[in-house]
Amino acid sequence: MKILTADEIGRVDRLTTEKLGVPSLTLMENAGRAVVEFLEERFAPLASHHIAVFAGRGNNGGDGLVAARLLAERGFRPRVVLLADPKTLKGDAAENFARLGNVPVDVATDLDAWRRALEGLRGTTLLVDALLGTGLSKPLEGLLLEVVRDINSGFPGARVVAVDLPTGISADSGELIGECARADATVTFTAPKIAHVFPPASERMGQRVVRSIGTPPEHLESDPSLRLNLTTREELRWLAAPRPPESHKGDFGHVLILAGSVGKTGAAAVAAKAALRAGAGLVTVATAKSAQPVVAALGMEYMTEPLPETEAGTISLRSLESGKLDKLAEGKTVLTVGPGIGQVPETAEWVRIVVNKFDLPLVLDADGLNAFGGCVQTLRPGKESRRSHTILTPHPGEMARLVGKTTADIQARRVGAAREFAERHGHVLVLKGFRTLIAAPNGQVWVNPTGNPGMATGGTGDVLTGIIAGLLAQHPSLPAHEVARAGVYLHGLAGDIAARDVGQASMIAGDLLEALPRAFQSIAKSDEGELK
Repeated sequence: MKILTADEIGRVDRLTTEKLGVPSLTLMENAGRAVVEFLEERFAPLASHHIAVFAGRGNNGGDGLVAARLLAERGFRPRVVLLADPKTLKGDAAENFARLGNVPVDVATDLDAWRRALEGLRGTTLLVDALLGTGLSKPLEGLLLEVVRDINSGFPGARVVAVDLPTGISADSGELIGECARADATVTFTAPKIAHVFPPASERMGQRVVRSIGTPPEHLESDPSLRLNLTTREELRWLAAPRPPESHKGDFGHVLILAGSVGKTGAAAVAAKAALRAGAGLVTVATAKSAQPVVAALGMEYMTEPLPETEAGTISLRSLESGKLDKLAEGKTVLTVGPGIGQVPETAEWVRIVVNKFDLPLVLDADGLNAFGGCVQTLRPGKESRRSHTILTPHPGEMARLVGKTTADIQARRVGAAREFAERHGHVLVLKGFRTLIAAPNGQVWVNPTGNPGMATGGTGDVLTGIIAGLLAQHPSLPAHEVARAGVYLHGLAGDIAARDVGQASMIAGDLLEALPRAFQSIAKSDEGELK
């Protein structure tokens, strides 16, 4: 699903009218109908509510006027407050004002008129905010600011539904530019806007739904200029496809994980278990000799191999001399490097050699990424098949070290930083954090909607690494960015399930492993709770 800016949604609506022949008046009618249908679904029975529609002078207000008329046609009794002189309405909004018929309207063009209208609205239980749409670019002031303050404090018993955006929020930013109206739900059209997806603005929307009003989804998906996307559960139904009855473990790939060191054995074990839980047929962990018995004891289902180690208990360059690694790589489907591997200089050099030595699909994480800090250009894409199957999974600090920036620099422009890295280096980048981003070398970026703050605990990143590796092993023909965004979505969904089980504060990485089977099952079921 595409995520659009205000300019992009305006262009899409114009093209829908000009090229697809859908009149703009029909788009407005469909938008108002979508709002009414949501009200009927969410707040039934509507007959029990006192409904007020606050409408502005533009197209957003026109959507609200359509909603008011349709509510009246269905036997309800909405009251409209128009924050504009009817004579100033233009185009489709003016047409829909003329169509209101007997719907009662209070016109409030100044504060005194607003206060008079407000006295007659004290019993409102359901309020539709159709004052401003996607065009706001500066903080509210004057009459609109006072109206928003009254929405927030003057209707304590009312539920508020925003049309497109709560008044006071800019469509093109996750940041709050000033005071905004509260919302219990927000109905937007065609596609989510940036403010619907990124915090803190996204946290002011209440329940968020996206409704089609006439633009075919394929019309958006085929537009290469629209490069920001939201991963949806519907797009990941392939994860729930049944396995053929004659399947055997060799059909689902063999993941080789190079990970762990003395004192950091858990990272290797967690990644291995996650790869198996994600469906990999076989997993082998190769780790420092002293760490191997501990890694082996932490799990019964994966295999382990000891490698020569440094004095610090990390993997040594000597592991390259015997040819053992070459033999380990034979027959493997995916190479995963990094969890718990340590930052000893000798081991970092070993990582740089190994990553470029084997032409296997690669998942690089944690200290595997840190080994390329300041020299990421030495991470060669290799053959074309390898180029499309290299996935890096940094958190913001690791990302900053990769590109020589500060963490604050990365956080200030997450989408741009992720996109630029993927385009420049030809790798798929998973930039972790709230609303994890998946960037492909072609410049497309996907935003992940699942996950919660309880996942901010040690080991959850290793779970993600294992999940992506396990999926990549099973689906080698899929583009790496498709596998990566599926893995990120599953990881966050498992975290959401775990949060319901144990709470956010008590969550540990192992809870995600336990919840992962239910995350797979959930993919095949309803999409309840998703921004859709």
